[in-house]
Amino acid sequence: MQVQTIERYLILYDRFADIRLAGSPMEVTMEELSDALFCSKRNTRLILQRLEEEGLIDWLPGRGRGHRSRMVFHKDKKECLLALACNRAESGDYKTAFELLGTYGDGTDAKEKFLVWLDGHFGYRQEERGDGSDPCDTLVYPIVQQVVSIDPADVNYSFDSHLLRQLFDRLLQFDERSGKIVAGLAYHWTSSSDAMEWTFFLRKGVLFHDGRELSATDVVYSFERLLGDTKNRWLMRGVSEITALSRLVVRIRLHKPNRILDRFMCTAAASIIPAELAGQQEETFWHRPVGTGPFRLVSSTSHRIRLEAFSGYYQSRPHLDRVDLVVVPEDFRSDAADAPDVIHTNKAGWPSNNGASGEDWQSIEQLCGGCTMLSWNFNRKGAHQSEAFRQAVRMILNPIDLIEELGGDRVFPAFGFRREASQRHIAQPFSTENVRAALRHAGCDGSPMRIAVHEKYETDARWIADRLQQWGIRAEVIISGTCLDRVVEADCTMFGIVLAEDEVCEIEAYEHGSCVMQSYMDADRLGWISERIDDALAAESEELRRGVLQQIEGRLRDEASVLFLTHRKHNTYLHPSVRGVSKLNSLGWVDFKDVWLEQLRLQ
Repeated sequence: MQVQTIERYLILYDRFADIRLAGSPMEVTMEELSDALFCSKRNTRLILQRLEEEGLIDWLPGRGRGHRSRMVFHKDKKECLLALACNRAESGDYKTAFELLGTYGDGTDAKEKFLVWLDGHFGYRQEERGDGSDPCDTLVYPIVQQVVSIDPADVNYSFDSHLLRQLFDRLLQFDERSGKIVAGLAYHWTSSSDAMEWTFFLRKGVLFHDGRELSATDVVYSFERLLGDTKNRWLMRGVSEITALSRLVVRIRLHKPNRILDRFMCTAAASIIPAELAGQQEETFWHRPVGTGPFRLVSSTSHRIRLEAFSGYYQSRPHLDRVDLVVVPEDFRSDAADAPDVIHTNKAGWPSNNGASGEDWQSIEQLCGGCTMLSWNFNRKGAHQSEAFRQAVRMILNPIDLIEELGGDRVFPAFGFRREASQRHIAQPFSTENVRAALRHAGCDGSPMRIAVHEKYETDARWIADRLQQWGIRAEVIISGTCLDRVVEADCTMFGIVLAEDEVCEIEAYEHGSCVMQSYMDADRLGWISERIDDALAAESEELRRGVLQQIEGRLRDEASVLFLTHRKHNTYLHPSVRGVSKLNSLGWVDFKDVWLEQLRLQ
């Protein structure tokens, strides 16, 4: 049965069927049918003939003037809709599948049934290629967020960084297991005793996806591009000169010491792209970028991103042949999580069969690096300009209460960015009188606060607004998505930071061009923070560096410029046949390159 035929059946069913009289004749005129199908009477008759041939309807044309025609609908609307949506998803057209359910799903549980089907559809499968070669090992993986940017110059969000790591490589890598920096595109690197000059020696024979060999020119271009007007310009802080000493040797000179520049080189923003974007225009290049990573991007739409293994990858070819990332539409996200049953993060109500089959599922529970927090906008007037008001709000928004009342993946209260320090901290009780005294001292005028949050923090923001209301503080929650303008216009925002690269990400939280701190802090605070970061990067030991960074965190906490809230966890289930995954990476994702499926290999 043709997809178009089923969709036309759904159009007519939605317009004319009476579910109370299912299977009974419905009176209708040819004019009404033509209007519903947006076509001529002649084409309408052809469509009705096709629907009859498929056994979907009986068409009883009226005889003579004034006699209305009658139509009998034979197939259940939900059954047809579900079949059509599944058919579209099977063929990779997830956009149409979701649109059909949104258009015709009212009054049925087709959406819920489709999500259950989709949960089984996601995961690992072998697909025949049609050319007689080995089947294609494919991972179909749902995500609940649109990609904002995979340009290293602008990348900011954790999923974007994860995707960028699949497509590009960096000079160096941080090995999370050993806690050490290891070789990447550069097999060796040195620094001067004053940390003002760094030299990187590139591997021979590293290929971009288009077959061109990596050279020092590509590295120089990538880093000089960051020095322009980019969100990740902070990564090149202190850099005065980037030079290709030979085809495979790059030197970076600084006017300020940076003793952890090699750690900077491990971040997603330090990914190497081809010089002059391989001769392409910006828009063309980012539609199908060329990198040296384990996967190449072969197609990208608003509903699906397809990655395919890069056979020429210099480290080792991925075990998977293909990864399809399916973007679940916003109106489905309350019913979906960001992982399937075979790699299933159990949250947001996505249907889970975990344990239902009696199989011994693998469980990975892992604390996130970083925390959630609320930050005040010092570039807007309001009650929050008063430290007394901020201190009152800090006492009102007790993270222990937030965790007890909302639960979920919120694990324990945050005292700072790092969970290790928070776990050692003993929360101090506060009295209601202290809150009242602080609010009296602040002299609030009753104006409402505007809290801007991404949709994933909406539940927390509603809790915050309710808790403040109990103390007579009105708060309006604004869902900002990824729109920085809406955040800048608010009095405060709740957000999360992921310390994927440890202290480097801590610095990024202050200096990234799109980060909240950069937008919210006044010039005096930003200047003081920048000076402390210079001191930290010049420090000759990790202990001294940590001490300086803790000074920044301590000031922001003590004056309640930032209210630290919670540390969270990832709770992930793996199908027994999944291999190559012992933990999630620092961004909270499975590294696609390392995954393989034992069940498929045994077939």
